[in-house]
Amino acid sequence: MKYECVLFDADDTLFDYGMAESHALYHAFAHFGLPTGAEDYASSYKAINHSLWKDFEQGRITSAALRVERFNRLFAAHSLELKPEEFSEAYLRFLGEGTFLIQGAIELCGELAGCRLAIITNGIKDVQQSRIKGSPLSEVFEAIIISEETGYQKPETGIFDYAFERLKITDKSKVLIVGDSLTSDIQGGINYGIDTCWFNPLEKPGDPDVLPTYEIRSLDELLEIVR
Repeated sequence: MKYECVLFDADDTLFDYGMAESHALYHAFAHFGLPTGAEDYASSYKAINHSLWKDFEQGRITSAALRVERFNRLFAAHSLELKPEEFSEAYLRFLGEGTFLIQGAIELCGELAGCRLAIITNGIKDVQQSRIKGSPLSEVFEAIIISEETGYQKPETGIFDYAFERLKITDKSKVLIVGDSLTSDIQGGINYGIDTCWFNPLEKPGDPDVLPTYEIRSLDELLEIVR
């Protein structure tokens, strides 16, 4: 194989974060007596959450602050009398149940059985571990690298240092990172000097300042790249 190790992003690369998020929002709002809350406020929440995760990538907010601040902003915007801290706890519990996978993920990992596979994800440790270990891919990965436990997040090089040390990798030319985010996964790989593969199923426009080594529309396209 051309690459001996593939570092996968988790959310929206192998795991369907949109479905997990919808599941968590529905059950959290229902838990607090607002069964239509997810439908009423989902788009607003997603915009707030997306913005805060961009701040997290740039080191402007911690994951601990983010998990509560997103609901603080949501409830303020819609005059909801809910406690952000309590809601966040319920939401994260339900989010941890979201083991939904992207189409082709199981088949891809099976085809890559001869390659070392690992997860490298920005996220909350307990939630990501619950989702990954509760999925059909639980035994596939040699390591699960989560930003919260490393003290660094993609695109920072520190999280890659941690991953390489954990996996005992020395040759960067034999490692490929695969992810859906240009600013996190692809920029992180570029910063660290490893090859990158942008998973872009929605055919989003690229960024001339962040050029991946490869670009794919479906997961099965990765096989020809790795081999």
